[in-house]
Amino acid sequence: MIEYRNVRVALIGAGSVGSQVARLLLEQADELAGRAGAGIELVGIGVRDVDAPRDVDLPRELLTTDVESLILGADIVVELMGGLEPARQYVLAALNSGADVVTGNKALLASHGPELFEAAEQVGAQLYYEAAVAGAIPIIRPLRDSLAGDRIVRIMGIVNGTTNFILDRMDTDGDTLEAALATATELGYAEADPTADIGGYDAAQKAAILASLAFHTTVPLNAVHREGITEVTHEQVVAARKAGYVVKILAICERLLDADGVEGVSARVYPALVPLEHPLATVHGAKNAVFVEAEAAGDLMFYGAGAGGVETASAVLGDLVSAARRHVIGGPGLAESTHADLRVLPIGDVVTRYQVTLDVADQPGVLAEVAGVLSDHGVSVHSVEQTGGVPPLASHGDVEALATATLIIGTHRARESALAATVEALRTTPVVNSVTSVLRVEGA
Repeated sequence: MIEYRNVRVALIGAGSVGSQVARLLLEQADELAGRAGAGIELVGIGVRDVDAPRDVDLPRELLTTDVESLILGADIVVELMGGLEPARQYVLAALNSGADVVTGNKALLASHGPELFEAAEQVGAQLYYEAAVAGAIPIIRPLRDSLAGDRIVRIMGIVNGTTNFILDRMDTDGDTLEAALATATELGYAEADPTADIGGYDAAQKAAILASLAFHTTVPLNAVHREGITEVTHEQVVAARKAGYVVKILAICERLLDADGVEGVSARVYPALVPLEHPLATVHGAKNAVFVEAEAAGDLMFYGAGAGGVETASAVLGDLVSAARRHVIGGPGLAESTHADLRVLPIGDVVTRYQVTLDVADQPGVLAEVAGVLSDHGVSVHSVEQTGGVPPLASHGDVEALATATLIIGTHRARESALAATVEALRTTPVVNSVTSVLRVEGA
């Protein structure tokens, strides 16, 4: 029987993911040792409350509230407690002690990534974070290693399972947003306070991580444009399907040229129309998928479970085995590459397409007037659809109410600044009663 030296592992956090990581470490110790070339010994689990109920029955002797001492006795620290503080303090303490760190904490990386990577580099430690984006889907390592010799042009991903589940229910079952959210909460996909998901905050954190990694540039969280799904209506989803699209909330990271032709990068999150023939349109339920466009490799798509305790634990254990191997082989950790140092461009520099739905007066010359507004802002029309006129419900005194019609304008690609200005101008155009829907078109 082969005898391995032991690598001491401290686990911080025993929630849905942490408890599954602990269970798998204990149950599969021999198998993991064979893969890592070292025994992976779980020396302790740092928790806030030793007596709190947990999904997994963990050995009580491993549980401790003395996280600081636990960290100092470990070769590898796995941080799965979430949040910014005290997670940041614990991760820095671990790195400064020379321990490698495995984390799934997207908020921490998006907010304090440069500080943590610098701390790791100073002592030759390694920070692993595959579980921070898209759960069980391997996306961090392919971007960091497999595609390191390629030039990534664009990433477009569904990286939040809760919102994908909600939008999918609205599309396939005809639910309203409120009904779909209620179902997501009942099934455990949505938290009691779903703001982080439906507000786009969770996806924005992941977009910051992906953009920083893909473009070798620090992309701070506050530079990520964010829009959630709270304004998406059942009517928009139905109209999208009729027009050959599905509504998805996307995290988009891409290289761009600004108005002066200087290269930069964009990271943004918003609901958009995705053509039914695009691979991302077929991502249903709470699944995640990340679509990568690279100059040499071409189009790549990574698909799978974006959340879940045991699913995310798979990504954590993959990083843990890699960290254990590094301890066996020796040598310093690999520093994060941010040497490109490209400028992070504002949303106004993004080039995209709009689909705008207008409630307009049903009278001659309306289309010409609307087209004139677009032309004045340098935006050209790609498609036009008008539904039949709707007669007035009633007259008011001596004033006859006007019949109305619905006009759906699809634009050609243009800068976001010009498209947004066009919509604002349409709101004040006399023949336009209201702008009822504005959605970007991506992947077409």
